[in-house]
Amino acid sequence: MQDPNILNELVTVRDWIRWAVSCFNEHEVHFGQGTDNPWDEAFALVLQAIHLSPITDHNILDTRLTLAERKKIQRWLIERVEQRRPLAYIAGQAWLAGQKFYVNEQVLIPRSPIVEWLASYGEPWLVPDRVERILDLCTGSGSLGILAAQAFPQANVDAIDISVEALAVAQKNVLCHGLDEQVQLIQSDVFSALTGCRYDLIISNPPYIDAEEMASLPAEFKAEPTLALAAGITGLDIVAKILQQAADYLTDQGVLVVEVGNTQETVESAYPHWPFTWLEFEQGGHGVFLLTAEQCRASLNR
Repeated sequence: MQDPNILNELVTVRDWIRWAVSCFNEHEVHFGQGTDNPWDEAFALVLQAIHLSPITDHNILDTRLTLAERKKIQRWLIERVEQRRPLAYIAGQAWLAGQKFYVNEQVLIPRSPIVEWLASYGEPWLVPDRVERILDLCTGSGSLGILAAQAFPQANVDAIDISVEALAVAQKNVLCHGLDEQVQLIQSDVFSALTGCRYDLIISNPPYIDAEEMASLPAEFKAEPTLALAAGITGLDIVAKILQQAADYLTDQGVLVVEVGNTQETVESAYPHWPFTWLEFEQGGHGVFLLTAEQCRASLNR
């Protein structure tokens, strides 16, 4: 990959994307942190390396690259393939719902399917105009809280995380999106720092990976902060706290939406009497449940 002749042989955006795909396939690079296949990953890498959006029109493909641009793409590919560093950390940014968010190694790379549900304004479970307060638990980069604030512009959003470093990243994103008057960042271990607060909507992409899965994660995923991924032997350490306490922080018409990914079956087994609604997504993703405040309270009282 460090062959200097490559710089002279590959001259267009298309050339570098094709070569990147071959490198990804040859070295069995893993995906799933923003893209799910080598072509999309290659396109995103090359375009971001030359300061263009990964949703740029494909007419750019036959544009010739400068030598400096080719050298930069080559450096990024070496990081991505040989060091298995996630593209979002190389670029210092991640794209979610067509929007750019600053990221570094202190936060999970944004990719939650909850964004698709937010785009529907929570209907039919919520009346959008009546949503006044939203809580984003385990906010990380702040992306879900920011997208929730945009979907419900009349609502105040509290975005909480236990990590001070993650909140620093979230602060940059809140300011960048011009939402510092609508989104408040709070350091908290789940609900511990919240008193007397009730929310019309609580969303969360908490740590939910069990010990066995953590041990087998590809190198790219192990590059993400363990604090944002690991949740004990069963993967339920944080989810259990949310289910036990959420009812105390929801309004009577409130809704809880939580991503648990591959831990879905474990959740269902551990809480067989809870009436989870498992959301479906057209754009991919799974393992996101929804509960109303009434369902949470009834389940706790069984």
